[in-house]
Amino acid sequence: MSREASRRLFAPLALLPDGWHADVGLDLDASGSISAVTPGATPDGRERLDGPVLPGFPNLHSHAFQRAMAGLAEHRGEDADDDFWSWRRLMYGLAGALTPEEIQAIAAQLYVEMLEAGYTAVAEFHYLHHQPDGRPYDDLAELSERVIAASKEAGIGLTHLPVLYLSGGFGGKPPTDGQRRFLNPPDRFLRLIETLRSRHRNGVTVGIAPHSLRAVPPEALAAVLDATAPALRVHIHIAEQTGEVDQCLAWSGQRPVEWLLAHAPVDSRWCLVHATHMTGEETRKAAASGAIAGLCPTTEANLGDGFFQAEDWLSAGGAFGIGSDSHISVSPIEELRWLEYGRRLVARRRNRLTSRAGARDLYLAALAGAAEACGRPIGRIATGARADLVILDREMPGLAEVPTDRLLDALLFAGNANPVKHVLVGGRWQVRDARHLDREAIFGRYRSAVAAVRRRL
Repeated sequence: MSREASRRLFAPLALLPDGWHADVGLDLDASGSISAVTPGATPDGRERLDGPVLPGFPNLHSHAFQRAMAGLAEHRGEDADDDFWSWRRLMYGLAGALTPEEIQAIAAQLYVEMLEAGYTAVAEFHYLHHQPDGRPYDDLAELSERVIAASKEAGIGLTHLPVLYLSGGFGGKPPTDGQRRFLNPPDRFLRLIETLRSRHRNGVTVGIAPHSLRAVPPEALAAVLDATAPALRVHIHIAEQTGEVDQCLAWSGQRPVEWLLAHAPVDSRWCLVHATHMTGEETRKAAASGAIAGLCPTTEANLGDGFFQAEDWLSAGGAFGIGSDSHISVSPIEELRWLEYGRRLVARRRNRLTSRAGARDLYLAALAGAAEACGRPIGRIATGARADLVILDREMPGLAEVPTDRLLDALLFAGNANPVKHVLVGGRWQVRDARHLDREAIFGRYRSAVAAVRRRL
């Protein structure tokens, strides 16, 4: 699958930043970017795309290795009050068992699934750094390189976010044995970041991910931000569970988002992952900062975290995107559906986030926010953007004969069958007729990897 040459495409229907347009000509350059967008074009001399064309969806939050445990934590343990913290113990067992080869095989399989679902880029929140006993590999970036290699195998765009992790709880509590693979002091973490940036100047966007306030003491957070700002995107888990809020209050007298806004230079470079439990004042201030809310509704539901206050966030002008996090679902459609349905269940009313334009504005806002969080020219069909395109199958029952102005409504709320037919990433076909071009080979390696891991657990 070598790089495609410059090419000319014709989309009978395409979702541009200002809405749907008919008969759109798309010119792609040899680098895989869109060099011209021409609504009202003729198909002469152009390759015809056989369905409605959407921008590829950026996934702003992923822990790739957790794909291997999806579905294995859905039974009640001895503790009748199963929650995030009991789930985390199971996750640590998996994290401690994986070899570099298995990490790469699992990530590659996940990225194939993402592409087939319409995700064309991913922000990988990567916190497996070392050997199971905590000793660094000879190459400090060994496991990051495995994730990068997996993204290239699958052909998905990557924003790589190595995680800074130092402590086992607020106030610098000692880390547990299950966290040994995650730990880097700030100086070694900064060496890792610089190593990756020097090796991957083209194609991979590198950012940083202070894991959470409970895992990164204030002095370490300040040191890393001082050394990297304002060049890099910053993603952080924040206010995901009520237990985290209670612990943060006991430690500092402030809630997590309140503390972060008071002690860090939060702006549009930041992605506040989850941000589930905020007061009205925190919501208004965080939205005004320009930070992106990184929402992962299927994972948040699976872990029992709670509902993000989306109406308040959007009313305050906040930006947001979606991610698949622990990958119990790998579908941007389901994430957006859950975001809307969650608010309906709370309010006991319909159409809480959709507008008079239906799902269009919600969909475009999620694209724009996730693209900003990834720090890449994606999430839109426009001149200068990367040529990441998803072609829908209009013959799917849920989309058949749906009027254009209701097509996104039907996409999100009319069925569970995957409507993605073809996917182009950076000017290269990766999915044709609903199948990734390397699906079988990558799945074979994945299957062997998870079989070996589960024998050891």
